[in-house]
Amino acid sequence: MHAPTRHTPRAVRNPRAATAALILLLAPALPGAATADCPAPPIDDRVALDELRAGAVDEDQPVVAEGTVSGVFQDEDALGGFYLQDDATNPPSGLFVYAPDHADTDLQPGDRVQVHARFGRHHGRPQLSRMQALERCRRGEPPQAVTLRLPEDAERLEALEDVRVRFDQTLTVTANRELARYGSLDLAAGGRLRHPGQTGEFGDPDGGDGDGNGDRRIVLDDGSYRARPDPVPYLDDHGTRRVGSRVDGLTGILTHAFDAHRVHPVYPPQWEGGDRPDPPPEPGDDTLRIATANLENDFVTLGERGAQDPAERERQTAKLDAQLAGLAMDILAFVELENRPAAGRELRERVDALDERTHMRKAAHPDSGTDAIQVGLLYDRERVELLDTAADGDAVHHRPPLLGWFRSRDGGEPFGVVAVHFKAKTGCPEHGDIDRGQGCWNQRRTEQAERLAEWIARQREARPDDPPVIIAGDLNSYAAEDPLAALRAAGKEDLVATDPETIHTYVFRGRSGQLDYLLGPEALAARVVAADTWAVNADEPVFLGFDGAHPADGPWRASDHDPVWLDLRP
Repeated sequence: MHAPTRHTPRAVRNPRAATAALILLLAPALPGAATADCPAPPIDDRVALDELRAGAVDEDQPVVAEGTVSGVFQDEDALGGFYLQDDATNPPSGLFVYAPDHADTDLQPGDRVQVHARFGRHHGRPQLSRMQALERCRRGEPPQAVTLRLPEDAERLEALEDVRVRFDQTLTVTANRELARYGSLDLAAGGRLRHPGQTGEFGDPDGGDGDGNGDRRIVLDDGSYRARPDPVPYLDDHGTRRVGSRVDGLTGILTHAFDAHRVHPVYPPQWEGGDRPDPPPEPGDDTLRIATANLENDFVTLGERGAQDPAERERQTAKLDAQLAGLAMDILAFVELENRPAAGRELRERVDALDERTHMRKAAHPDSGTDAIQVGLLYDRERVELLDTAADGDAVHHRPPLLGWFRSRDGGEPFGVVAVHFKAKTGCPEHGDIDRGQGCWNQRRTEQAERLAEWIARQREARPDDPPVIIAGDLNSYAAEDPLAALRAAGKEDLVATDPETIHTYVFRGRSGQLDYLLGPEALAARVVAADTWAVNADEPVFLGFDGAHPADGPWRASDHDPVWLDLRP
């Protein structure tokens, strides 16, 4: 915390207070083992904590405040002070004392102290600062934490700011984007927050708390407001703290800063869950594994949308390759590959080199379009035969879908896989296809879905026996949004997820949802013997990515989307 903003002094209730404070500064403090209550100062200028919070004293006014220390944050790079609490009021009153120059006072939670300082505000938060004297009157037990539960007690948070609290419930990490940047995690009661587009409870178009889930949310801070903490707090033995990790009985000082209620813990949080998942099990010899993966700007051209230099590129390809090796796919529908032939050749060569048993080929794209990124198909020519390809160059698509017709080398019926990547929710226009609750460009994505279904139907009719087609890729639409409704109306169902409220492949502003799919007709669903997502990316902190502050080895955070896979009986 920075030093409080200094203001021009206004009316002073007692003009002798400053002189008295200087006298106390020179007087010896009571010994740490003292048991007496705090003595009356020579000039009794004591003000109760609740009165200070209520604004009974002008800013820059010298005051004397008494209370019990509820939390100490005076370590190097910490808040630079401690919290006082008065349990005589209902609810208890708390106040922060900014005293970075008094880190050697050996204060402990439970100490009864008398503080001679000046009252002020820092970013609107009341506090004491410029401490001139500190009397430790006696030692004792820390204040009993006020028990809270969310969302039931959300309305009580404001009245309990700067008070020691305990959340008598399980809280789940729902966002970790600010962990390496500011040492904070977003927690939620009742499990991770789901995107309203996933559940159908459409809320604030800007991604705010219009869906009513704001009352479930609290920020776990790290006893500091410093940027880029070193070391990064709250990491597990693998150097991560995943979305989905849980903590019970979180206890700390509740405060409000940076537009959110947050807790500075007084005890280290005890974590559960959030374990990294194993790779998908090896597919059986009698099945074909079909997967889709968003490669998040796999660019061979440095300095564009992907890696900025050779070191980043080496890390990026190592992560992507580890992810693709773990998928052990026979057919891969990929998105966000640089739209250059060189990028396609490099990807095919990298994947082909992952396993000596595979012989990956890239299906030629008849028309990859003019966008900076393309979709595509990779397949193992030893396991499947590519019968034909087709692309839909209709102007509604920004990245023309690529359809490949396949048949198992061991026999079976032909089937199709179409790689798709619908228009993103970014780059919103000022008029027209604006955000009306499902992200901007929703009308365009819905048109793309309707066109895709019509085009697939014509492609199927042109082939013998009307073979089924799997739609594979990033639709940039959540399960309850219009594009998915259009595809369901056309007979396409999710071949992986039976309950859209329990699946996710992406985390956006602390809300988990599904953007990546393997869809197909009901008749094809009966041939799926196993299916799932592989949560290697979306739940991991961004600083573990190839361009993050602390890149991780292995597939973790290879992309911002999780891959999806299924095993199909030919």
